[in-house]
Amino acid sequence: MESERRSGEVREQTMERSHQNRRGRGNHSSFSPSSQSTWTRNTKVSNFNESSSATNYATNNRSNAHDVPQWKPSRGNTSSSTTQKEKIKTDEDKEEDSSDFPRLIGTCPSMCPESERSQRERLQDLAVFERLHGNPRKTSPALAVKKIFFVLLMVLWTRSIRQDLSMQNIVDDKSIYMYEKMVKFHVISHLKLQRCGSSPNISSVHYLNMEQLTKALTSLYNLYDANRDSSTVYRNEAEFRSLYVLLHLDSNSQPMGESLSLWFRCVPHPIIRSKEMCFARSVLRFYQMGNYVRFFSTISAEASYLQYCILELYMSKVRALSLSYINNAGYKLHPYPLVHLSKLLKMKESDLEVLCNACGLETCADEMENKLLPTKQTTFCCPKEGFQSYNFIGIGTVREVTS
Repeated sequence: MESERRSGEVREQTMERSHQNRRGRGNHSSFSPSSQSTWTRNTKVSNFNESSSATNYATNNRSNAHDVPQWKPSRGNTSSSTTQKEKIKTDEDKEEDSSDFPRLIGTCPSMCPESERSQRERLQDLAVFERLHGNPRKTSPALAVKKIFFVLLMVLWTRSIRQDLSMQNIVDDKSIYMYEKMVKFHVISHLKLQRCGSSPNISSVHYLNMEQLTKALTSLYNLYDANRDSSTVYRNEAEFRSLYVLLHLDSNSQPMGESLSLWFRCVPHPIIRSKEMCFARSVLRFYQMGNYVRFFSTISAEASYLQYCILELYMSKVRALSLSYINNAGYKLHPYPLVHLSKLLKMKESDLEVLCNACGLETCADEMENKLLPTKQTTFCCPKEGFQSYNFIGIGTVREVTS
């Protein structure tokens, strides 16, 4: 019994020494009490330094608070159905709440940092419009723009500006001016892309541009509301508000999400009574009624350039609708003169003939070589490849707004 007890103690001591040896050799997850104490002290020092840095950052921000525009609630009661937001939530804020982070203050006043300009000059990495006198190795602060990794510069560059405005919490009159310029850029791009056809590449770019246009418009409307008092309406606000209506002429299309009936309830009354909004509502009514004569005559007499850029998308649809009306309701023995119809549709007679053929309708000519549209044709159809863009003739006030 005594020998068995001693043998057991020897085995226990051997196992304990073996365990201690294994624990002491290369076990990176374990550390001695002295190393643990050192690690704890280092951690506390590190945490103290981080909290000190955060405190200094917050103190510096508070000392410069008067230099940074603040979010301001609306001061006017322009709509009884809604209350104004105390803080605007732009599209860039939806993914994460920027109020949870320290405010950023921009320090580079130029379009492109000097260090980046020098590097791109050295590497000859300058776009055509950034080159000074065409020299691929030379640019200037007035030409160089900060390079952004993107798919298409003409579609996405304004998004970076909006992100900077959101991160720096800039919501004053200058930001409104910048957003108006950005909206103009996307609206004009909307027109130019529409005229490029309907290839898959163009369609994808058109979709991206429309996405950025709707986001920029939403942020612009929020800025109008946040900076408004009881007696002011911004000079260009009525025109930019009318774009929302024109983007929603087609009941099947809701690019900005909210229906027109709900949206109108939140629009200030002075904007509702403005000539720009009255124009947009008239065009909406004529479009929904199918009154192509009043639709085109109203656009010709009252549309601004930005409004026209949105409306051209709908013009081919309305023109095709007018051909359908005339074809079905006309007298079979009395062909319709194209010269008269072209005046109603505000387009060239030659373009009208192309549109008739694209819609499956044949044209003819009388003894005086005047082009005619025979009615009661059963071959009318909308072109499968989409409508071609045609020039708008006889327009009066359609012009680019430069203010």
